[in-house]
Amino acid sequence: MKISVKVDYAARVMTELARLHGSGGLAQIEHLARTEAVPANFLAQILLQLRDAGLITSRRGNHGGYTLARPPEEISLHDILVAVEGGCLHLSGNHEGRSGRRLKRVWDEISEVLDEKTKTYTLDQLCTKTAGEMYYI
Repeated sequence: MKISVKVDYAARVMTELARLHGSGGLAQIEHLARTEAVPANFLAQILLQLRDAGLITSRRGNHGGYTLARPPEEISLHDILVAVEGGCLHLSGNHEGRSGRRLKRVWDEISEVLDEKTKTYTLDQLCTKTAGEMYYI
């Protein structure tokens, strides 16, 4: 199983938006792209998907930008995965052959576990600094 670059970028940008949540300001795409090392053109596509999924809101204009649509503790890694990829694990749809149906049941069980686990990680947890992440000058 491989997590796509798109999902990784989306999770990183959403984590940055969670850090900024409550500050009263909106994050511009340039800030998000620079801070999370995401190509701005690709980020624009990702932000559209996140907005369409209701995870972020946007405002146009000179003072425009992006912000979370809900508090960070209400947005999970699962929400981001579903917004960008449609889910955690995608099956081919071909369940023929002697072992096809049995393997489908196993993959479905694994998918359920992944769904439940990704629902336990929320943006407020992802953006909290731990002692190992703090920088001292």
